[in-house]
Amino acid sequence: MEYSHRYRAYPTQQVAATLDYHIDVHRQAYNYTRYEYENVDADNIGSAYKHHDRLTDWKDDFAVFKEVHSKALQRTVTRFYQNLSNLATQKENGNKVGKLNWKSPTEYQSLTYSQSGFELKNTSGRRATLWLSKIGDIPIRYHRPLPDEATIKEVTVKKETTGEWFVSFGLETDAADLPEKPDVDSLDTTNSIGIDLGIQNYIHTSDGTAVDWLDLSEEYERLRREQRTLSRKDHGSTNYDQQRQRVANVKRHIRRKVLDYQHKLTTWLVREYDAVFVEDLDVKEMLEQSQNARNKQDAAWRQFINLLEYKAELYGTHVVQVDAAGTTKECASCGVETDKPIWVREHACPSCGFETDRDANAAMNILQRGFSHPGLGWPESTPVETALPTDTTRVESVSGKRVIETGSPTLNERTASAVRE
Repeated sequence: MEYSHRYRAYPTQQVAATLDYHIDVHRQAYNYTRYEYENVDADNIGSAYKHHDRLTDWKDDFAVFKEVHSKALQRTVTRFYQNLSNLATQKENGNKVGKLNWKSPTEYQSLTYSQSGFELKNTSGRRATLWLSKIGDIPIRYHRPLPDEATIKEVTVKKETTGEWFVSFGLETDAADLPEKPDVDSLDTTNSIGIDLGIQNYIHTSDGTAVDWLDLSEEYERLRREQRTLSRKDHGSTNYDQQRQRVANVKRHIRRKVLDYQHKLTTWLVREYDAVFVEDLDVKEMLEQSQNARNKQDAAWRQFINLLEYKAELYGTHVVQVDAAGTTKECASCGVETDKPIWVREHACPSCGFETDRDANAAMNILQRGFSHPGLGWPESTPVETALPTDTTRVESVSGKRVIETGSPTLNERTASAVRE
């Protein structure tokens, strides 16, 4: 399994200047790769592996490429072909794509050392040192140790738009060192959960827990003020650049707050349950809808699902995406579909009389569909029997602030137990 750990870096002014220079050389290498791909005989290139053979000629023709580490230079060429492959994948999925553009200095702000040319030192405390060949030592805030069973495959150094430096370690862990997932025969509605990614709440679970949206109103108001101030500055002036960085700082704060929120929620889910079923959403189509677009963007649901899937491997949890179509309309008790406008927040089945919260009903349906996934058998008890009685609409609500402060939507006991009282 491949994953990464990210750390804040604090290079000295001299090392930071060297990093800036090396990044710019790699930017030129990226652009030159693009040039050769479009203008050189395809028999000599066409893949990263073939293009690596041309690097010796590059160094003979352009002395600047001798100043950076050879493996890092190969990784930059590979980066171009990876971007090319991503475009091809998007095109296969039916998306309209263009071609890879020339990178300006503001668009290329990172470099990667692969396989060699780096060493992590002095890891006994909260500070560590990363040594990079031809650059030097970079102090990092070592806030969490790398797993003992993980192997460092590559190291990426990135300069954010705020001017901060970060180091990401690309790690690989053998599957034998990961926790074994529970046997599917042991799964039932007591150790599994369905999640509805909602509108009124951030998530709603099949056992009756509703987690509120993260309140970012103050952050967005500050962002609007800073952007208005930026619009009044002369473009390209010193004051403009200073204000642009203030805007970048606010955006970074919002982005980090959302990511922290998602990390705490997903960690709680994979630790608490043996199986998590989540709806497979067409996020792009949802964002193109006019209503509530910014909140949907803040939700970053695709990022949330990606975090769930990668943490499931680390904690030994099953995560399955299921078809979300009709989960709101379909009754979790009898299966009869009932059309409900977006403003109707309660589910009341005209066929069997089952009543509950709209999103709770959707979450139960997601749980049912999860167990119908190939390889999973339907448990003896149903989500309706174990999650919410059919004569109640009671739901335990958890605020977004509580998630941020405690690290999970639970304090002293599982909130689901309150639902089943």
